[in-house]
Amino acid sequence: MEPSLFSFIWKFSRRDQLYLLAFTFFTFPFLYATLELPKRIINDAIGAESGVVNVFGYQITQVQFLLALCFAYLAAVIIHGLLKMRLNTMKGVLAERLLRRFRYQLISRMMLFPQSYFQKTSQGELVSMVTSEAEPMGGLMGDFLAQPVFQAGQMLIIVVFLFLQSVWFGIAGVALIPLQAWIIPMLQRRINLLNKERIKEVRQFSAEIGETAAGITDLRTNGGWRYRLAMFTDRLGLLFDVRFRIYQTKFFMKFLNNFITQLTPFFFYAVGGYLAIQGQITVGALVAALAAYKDLSSPWKELLTYYNQTQDMAVRWDIVTERFGPPNMIDQSLFEGKPDEIPSLRGDIELNKVSVRNQDGEAVLQNVSMTIPSGSRVAIEVNSQSERTALAEVLTREINPTRGHVLMAGQDLSKLHQSVIAARIGYAGAQPYLFQGTIGDNFLMPLMTQPATVLWDPKKKDKAAIEALRSGNSTDSTQAEWLDPTVAGLETRQDVLSFWYQITTALGTADIIFLSMLDSRMDPEKHPELARRVVGLRDEVYQRLKADKLDKAVHRFDPDAFNPAVPLGSNLMFASPRRAISQQALVAQGGFLSMIIEQGLAEQGIAISQTLIETLNETFGRDGTDHPLFTALEIDEKLYEQLVDIAARRRDKGDEALSTEEFALLLTVPFAFTAEQIGPGFPESFKKEILKIRKSRGADLRREVDDLFVEVLPERYLPRLTILENLVYGRISSMAGLQADLVRDAVVDVLEAHDMKQMISVNLFDVPTDIGGANLPMAFQERAAFGRAAIKKPDVLVFNQVLTTTDSQSQAQIRDRLSDLLPHTTQIFINDKFVDPRAFDMHVQIRHGRLDGMPEVDDGEVEEGASDDLRRKLRIIASNALFSTLEPRQQRLLAFAAQRYSAKKGQVIFSTGERADAAYLCLSGKAEIVWIREDGSPHHISDVEPGRLMGDLSIILDEPRQMSLIATQEVHFLRIDADQFRSVVESDKTLLLSLLRTVAGHLTGAAELMRAAGLEVPREFGPPLPPATTELPDP
Repeated sequence: MEPSLFSFIWKFSRRDQLYLLAFTFFTFPFLYATLELPKRIINDAIGAESGVVNVFGYQITQVQFLLALCFAYLAAVIIHGLLKMRLNTMKGVLAERLLRRFRYQLISRMMLFPQSYFQKTSQGELVSMVTSEAEPMGGLMGDFLAQPVFQAGQMLIIVVFLFLQSVWFGIAGVALIPLQAWIIPMLQRRINLLNKERIKEVRQFSAEIGETAAGITDLRTNGGWRYRLAMFTDRLGLLFDVRFRIYQTKFFMKFLNNFITQLTPFFFYAVGGYLAIQGQITVGALVAALAAYKDLSSPWKELLTYYNQTQDMAVRWDIVTERFGPPNMIDQSLFEGKPDEIPSLRGDIELNKVSVRNQDGEAVLQNVSMTIPSGSRVAIEVNSQSERTALAEVLTREINPTRGHVLMAGQDLSKLHQSVIAARIGYAGAQPYLFQGTIGDNFLMPLMTQPATVLWDPKKKDKAAIEALRSGNSTDSTQAEWLDPTVAGLETRQDVLSFWYQITTALGTADIIFLSMLDSRMDPEKHPELARRVVGLRDEVYQRLKADKLDKAVHRFDPDAFNPAVPLGSNLMFASPRRAISQQALVAQGGFLSMIIEQGLAEQGIAISQTLIETLNETFGRDGTDHPLFTALEIDEKLYEQLVDIAARRRDKGDEALSTEEFALLLTVPFAFTAEQIGPGFPESFKKEILKIRKSRGADLRREVDDLFVEVLPERYLPRLTILENLVYGRISSMAGLQADLVRDAVVDVLEAHDMKQMISVNLFDVPTDIGGANLPMAFQERAAFGRAAIKKPDVLVFNQVLTTTDSQSQAQIRDRLSDLLPHTTQIFINDKFVDPRAFDMHVQIRHGRLDGMPEVDDGEVEEGASDDLRRKLRIIASNALFSTLEPRQQRLLAFAAQRYSAKKGQVIFSTGERADAAYLCLSGKAEIVWIREDGSPHHISDVEPGRLMGDLSIILDEPRQMSLIATQEVHFLRIDADQFRSVVESDKTLLLSLLRTVAGHLTGAAELMRAAGLEVPREFGPPLPPATTELPDP
């Protein structure tokens, strides 16, 4: 990015800035006219010596001359105002363009950030910088040249005008400006430093808010909210302190500025009045000078404000650009434009001495070399999550190796354009991210890498595209067709959908999706062919249900019958809603409820509402709204509580206690529930009355609410019914019981016979997704990521810990089906374990960042800054069975803290009763553990040989040594400090478990020896008895 805000402005708006500058100069004559004309009006018109004035050789009266000057002044003011308005508008447009460009650049740079940067940087911080922190820069971008020139020009014209009236006026006008020019910027620099501190505090505050929101459940369940609130108190206190210092300096600066500004009129009144009394200047000149000076303060304040703003924005620019320029960014050239061709990566994959370090400089992968044959199915077993992630990111070029390189089909992965990576490599992780939109947007993303069409605009009248180009934004239009089936080697959208259905079949989710979509709604305008075919199958479905004696389980639409499975409104008009209609919307619409009242249905309708709401209240109360039966009613909880209150007031005080809106809201209840839901509270007489009105006025009623309802016809698809309900041309009775499943099965048979399962399943693409896919189950998100990776038919598929919640047999079936779908794709599965490695063409294990079986330390892999001794100690610790499960970071800490210790034969390493200051890992030689008898003679307990750790139990228990360790020959140890050893044990449960097993093994061995020797432990040395109780147990 540009080194400064001003270089950014000049680079991208040079021409516009110069045009604004020229336009600014154009306004100056009109400004001068507004200053000169008032003086002329007073001196030449009002102060004329005769009633006739000579103007350019023409004789006019004094009044005519006065009016001419006044209208000239008015014209000058209007023209100057219009020019200023135009100038400000152009500055605003330019500012918004530059701000738009700047934000687009920031967002584009985010595409180049390494993944590790997002793990250590708060998303809220990045959002704040792109939005709120960048916003004030926009104003300065438009004012870059025009604002200082315009204000300085205004000042210069006013000062020249003052000098022309009197030298003393000019001196008085500019006398204190140097003082202001020195003291105000000095104070502003102090404010800028404080603002920089404030921005940092606000950013930390934003990050803590985001962290709190992400972990709110843990705070509540673990009782951490009070301490967290105390942390916020401290942070807000720091912000308060910084703000207080800013306000002190800021308002002191304003006080000085205003005082100096108001001091100048003192000189004007004193000096100007004296000169007017002496007759050296006219009164008109004095009035004009005073008016001019009044206008002088405004541009001077604007210039000072501009200076302050430039200093503040320069600080913001430095902060923002610093955060948006992290180390190890992806090369921008790999994202720019598009490659001439998308080469195939169908070939062997070679990892040649690949090493990866994290941001702390610690080795995650070390010297990994392997060759993966083309088209093979590979299992890479990696215990550590950080190592799995690093390997997956290397294979997808999310990160580049610290050392070594990756070749795919002979192509260096680090040099390929990102479009090649996106087209040829598929990736699915255990925690995929789904974007807000629809499932289709997320699933088809790999086939929407660039517009497949260009919008037709031969006359270049597309304002959005023109403005995007001027602002340096992408010229790609979201209105174009983005789906490109050729990325996957397909030809049409239908081919893509067919292949997607094959993927869902391979994943074992095809039937689940189909049945789910059968119970979902569909927009007939988006899927006209499916709507046509569904309507065409209604008779066949009905005949099938009659044949299976299931027709009674469905309440079909009949113009001559009341349908108990649909609400009152639909029955009244024999119509179905066009869209979702809430009860509040019905009240707001007004006309529909007026129609109900006109038809004489209000009395029975309000009685039904009263009965139903009271019944619901008696059944669920106010605290039972989370019950599944209540949830099935699909009534808003707040609306329910409001209706309960309305019904209670009506019961106690009558209709008079309700407002018109409350009465109307209560009356809408029958329009939200069906007669089956209402039950016996819906009388037969009311049904007959509804049918009577339908026959007599149904068509008229439908016309009155044509924007809300559509007539039910056998040849019409009804958008607010599910696909299943449209097929049966009605609704399944809530009393159908098991017959409802049989109805569904019969419908499925008909659909299968007409090969419509795929067509219905595709409706899944219209299902909306929340941010991060929060509205979808995690299992579905995982399979969606799996399918998204496979939809483009990539040459390489990388799966990182996917399908772990699926049993091994299902996993094997999915892998086999996937291989059948993509026979030439190299499939790489990275998991922590594999039940049956033989099911893969290749099985590799990575332990502690290295291929299992490879040397732990390779001479060719010298860690920068690490001494030879540290590497040797690290190798010893990593090869030890006890410490081999530790994370590389913990191993490095132990190796760093460990010291070599040697002892000669007979030397005591530690003695009984000593403080446990270290643990000892035997490297070579031999020692023994002895117990010192009361007479001082040693009693042999056990031998200590290479690989055994001693002294660890005393450290864990924080007790004195119970035994002594004596060298029986020259012996060498790694001595690990007690504090370091304890910190590692406390942070690693696996190591602690291993130590417990070792101790248990020693105790078991000791018990076996005691049994073999026939020893009996005296009872006084047995375990303590439970505490005595004074109360006898109940008989």
